[in-house]
Amino acid sequence: MSTQRVFVARLVGCTVFDPAGDRLGKVRDVVVIYRKDDPPRVVGLVVEIPGRRHVFLSIGRVTSIQAGQVITTGLMNVRRFQQRGGEVRVMTELLGRKVYFTDGSGHAVIEDAAIERDRLGEWDIGQLFLRKPKTSASPFAKGPTTFANWSDVRENLSSGEAQSAEQLVATYSELKPADLANTLLDLPEERLLEVAEELSDDRLADALEEMPEEDQVHILEALGDERAADILDQMEPDDAADVLAQLPEDQREELLELMEPEEAEDVRALLKYGPDTAGGLMTSEPIVLSADATVAEALALIRRHELHPALAAAVFVTLPPYETPTGRLLGTVHFQRMLRYPPHERLGAIIDDTVDPVQATASAAEVARLLASYNLVSVPVVDQAHRLVGAVSIDDVLDYLLPEDWRSHDGDADAAASVGAAVLRTGVRR
Repeated sequence: MSTQRVFVARLVGCTVFDPAGDRLGKVRDVVVIYRKDDPPRVVGLVVEIPGRRHVFLSIGRVTSIQAGQVITTGLMNVRRFQQRGGEVRVMTELLGRKVYFTDGSGHAVIEDAAIERDRLGEWDIGQLFLRKPKTSASPFAKGPTTFANWSDVRENLSSGEAQSAEQLVATYSELKPADLANTLLDLPEERLLEVAEELSDDRLADALEEMPEEDQVHILEALGDERAADILDQMEPDDAADVLAQLPEDQREELLELMEPEEAEDVRALLKYGPDTAGGLMTSEPIVLSADATVAEALALIRRHELHPALAAAVFVTLPPYETPTGRLLGTVHFQRMLRYPPHERLGAIIDDTVDPVQATASAAEVARLLASYNLVSVPVVDQAHRLVGAVSIDDVLDYLLPEDWRSHDGDADAAASVGAAVLRTGVRR
């Protein structure tokens, strides 16, 4: 086994391989247990395997830790990781803690920790990378850094001192929203709320959109009404409506009053529809353009990075006004079709009139059948006056078809069975 010193922040994200070189997953955290007189001992790694499930890999199953990779014996318990009493997760709980130097020279914050193997073959925490308080009054200045052994510092044992979650938030900056959501839900509840407080409104909104609705409601209620309203403003209108639909009417109205008027208006419009209808599934913010708009203008709009890929697959051409509810829907122009025409071509000349819109009152099963029958990723939704009121994308339908606990399924077979049962319930045929 390698005796190389490894800093945990660099270890996180490294690929885990079996002896044959097959990828098993990625390291997400290191688990240690405290000891009375010695540095904390490493007991294992938290590894994310396919399906975004976090499992525990005992350090005894690790044969090598090298730059960018971890080699194991190939034996891994694939049951979801559950933290036991006495265990501490380095990335989640140790980094960001304030410690005091035993020589009385002051305090610092743990920014990283190195794990090392001793002569007996056990791994424990060796050096700590610490940041001292800044000495400059400049808001952009940072304190000096230093290295220290575990024996050179002590933790503040006074009760009631909150641990900073800033360092933990920084380590999550590259995670995709779905991965961030799963990572947050794996945290102890107190730590989860600390991190949620520290996340920006848009980042937390992205993560909440990937969580089960009961977890969304729990987190928003814990953050307070004003912060909850700010986060709802950042969420997609259909996701915000789904969350608000779970709340009592008086609480729902209070949050809507605190939201930005334009955002609240979109959400109120969606709340009028049943959850199992096209209106209940749709987003009210598709890309809408006039018939005189050009291919170049349409491509510029769908090129925006914040736009959901499914909504970027097509634009909808209507009469004015061009915000939902729009004027009469004229048709759809798919992204692939736009690529076949010169940039100056008018959208009105290349409309695909073979895709029929669905009424806002249509059932979710009808929408699913339409998407499946014509291999679409989105479908326009209109009211009785044939005005465009939104669009349902394939991800909205999948969220509806899958069981409420689909995010917690541990096996591909279970997930496939759930999807199959859902498809049978809606009568979709391919």
